Amino acid sequence: MLTAFARAFKTPDLRKKLLFTLGIIVLYRIGAHVPVPGVNYANVETCMKQAGGNSGLFALVNMFSGGALLQITIFALGIMPYITASIILQLLTVVIPRLEALKKEGQSGQAKITQYTRYLTVALAILQGTGLVATARSGALFQNCQVAREIVPSDSIFTTITMVITMTAGTGLIMWLGELVTDRGIGNGMSILMFISIAAGFPGALWQIKLTGKLADGWIEFFAVIAVGLAMVALVVFVEQAQRRIPVQYAKRMIGRRSYGGTSTYIPLKVNQAGVIPVIFASSLLYIPALIAQFSGSKAAWATWIATNFTKGNHPVYIVTYFLLIVFFAFFYVAISFNPEEVADNMKKYGGFIPGIRAGRPTAEYLSYVLNRITWPGSLYLGLIALVPTVALVLFNANQNFPFGGTSILIIVGVGLETVKQIESQLQQRNYEGFLR
Repeated sequence: MLTAFARAFKTPDLRKKLLFTLGIIVLYRIGAHVPVPGVNYANVETCMKQAGGNSGLFALVNMFSGGALLQITIFALGIMPYITASIILQLLTVVIPRLEALKKEGQSGQAKITQYTRYLTVALAILQGTGLVATARSGALFQNCQVAREIVPSDSIFTTITMVITMTAGTGLIMWLGELVTDRGIGNGMSILMFISIAAGFPGALWQIKLTGKLADGWIEFFAVIAVGLAMVALVVFVEQAQRRIPVQYAKRMIGRRSYGGTSTYIPLKVNQAGVIPVIFASSLLYIPALIAQFSGSKAAWATWIATNFTKGNHPVYIVTYFLLIVFFAFFYVAISFNPEEVADNMKKYGGFIPGIRAGRPTAEYLSYVLNRITWPGSLYLGLIALVPTVALVLFNANQNFPFGGTSILIIVGVGLETVKQIESQLQQRNYEGFLR
């Protein structure tokens, strides 16, 4: 593998793409440490030290921003508005016929959907930026911090507008950087920036586990967590590569004197067809009750029950609800992202059929049956992977930003595999042996 990377750097055009991508990554990480105007950064540092790296309700967004959210930098919103906008557009494609028609138009339609995604990203960034400023002023961004309400000293409208515009512009800049990596770099720009955001928090989180450890000055816990992380990476790679291949045969057709068709191929159905989306959905949905209870300031029975059961990640009610939501969203997302009837119709149109299955409706029913069966182990796997931080809370006394959490490992492994495949595809024309032998 190291030899393959060396060959990649020896190839002039690919070396330029790799160096360009590394330059964008450096610029992205610099922006994640530039404070927003109007923020008292000394108070932010004080609250960060008191919090000890535990971002509580904002753990998911803080992870996707590479720790920039709690530091309230120009990249504080990170890539999360773009992810949310992309998911919303993907869901609306199933509901709105106009978007579905654009999706079927090919490259021109996809360009239009991408443009809508950018507009929605900017709108969500304005909304989330306003919410972040309000949260920082109320002191809810850092609980149990004496100077939490002094993070944004000024209450003027001008300061608020300046902060929101700055963070929205930061999100727009991140979008542009991601598209530059896609066009001029090694590809997968937004995914690579997401990868960097998550990986940037690993060293600090691992060192925090070492500092809080008690066995051999924390080194036993430190290496135990690394061993668990490597085992999880191996498991995730194994499951993410697993797929059910449904054979498809195309009948021969004679057009003039030429014979067309007669080839054999397959439909690859991944065990984890939904990817990391169910974990993001479930995490986001579980934050809503806690946020409502926190900002309402109510001390009623319902607010107390929510604060007791949904604030701490190691509570049994939270664990069970989280697991069930992941399983539900796994089936939900697979149902809207893969249409067996459409696949069956396309196969029938081009003379394809599954051996032993009649074309048309029986094919759609068979695909739906197989998809439901392989989604069960995929959804259970997602639920178990996502509960790893909960186990870490108990075994290693770690915070909720445990480095090898389900969401972070799934994204890092998925992006890593996709990036390796893209580099590999660009080198295959040069008698290249490959990363994955």
